[in-house]
Order: sequence, then C-alpha cells, then structure tokens
Amino acid sequence: MEVNQGLDMFTIMEFIFPVFFILIAGIILFIILRGVKEWSNNNKQPRLNVYATVIGKRTSVSRGGEDHSSSTWYYATFQFESGDRTEFAVSGRDFGLLAEGDVGELVFQGTRYHGFTRKQTGA
Repeated sequence: MEVNQGLDMFTIMEFIFPVFFILIAGIILFIILRGVKEWSNNNKQPRLNVYATVIGKRTSVSRGGEDHSSSTWYYATFQFESGDRTEFAVSGRDFGLLAEGDVGELVFQGTRYHGFTRKQTGA
C-alpha cells in the first residue's frame, strides 16, 4: 500500500491558519495605531471656538443579528462663515438637541467635537 503524498486538509490548514492569524492581527494593529495617531493629532490641535451653522444631520446604523444588538452613530455637519464645511461625530444627546439651521458657537479640536452653543435670536 502506498501512502498518499499529496496535499491533505491538515497540510493546507497548517499553512492557511497562520496566514489568516497574521492577517487579522495586522488589521487589528493597524486600526489601533490609526486611532492612536488621530487621538494624538487632535491633542496637538488648538481648541477652537468658531461661529457656525448646523447644515445637516445623519445617522449610521450597524444592524444587529438575531442575538446581537445594533449600534447607532450620530453625525452633524457645520458650515463656517468662510463657507467651509466639516462633519463631526456627536453624542446621541447632542444630536437630539441640534436642528438644521441652528446658528451659534461651535467648539472643536482637530476632528474632535466639544460642543455647540446655540445663539438666541430675538423674536
């Protein structure tokens, strides 16, 4: 009887498992390093208070499965007096308090949203 010298499932798994493990570990490391870099860059930026208008709001929902919960991320877009626009991730509470067309003082640092104080209009 001759022993089969071809590729069997165990030989393939001995090769594929380490490759997938290294690939997934690399992706996780990349995501962590990118987050640390953004956090560090935001900390180096000055904290700015600028006059801005809320021009848009949106949500992004990650749908859960049968036994998983869903997640919602909230975003608000602001336009500065110069006409430039930027979008910030905001908390659900801030998202609920903001309305398109609100005018006031936006406080931010790099890509980090710190708050928005609505300017009271005389009626």
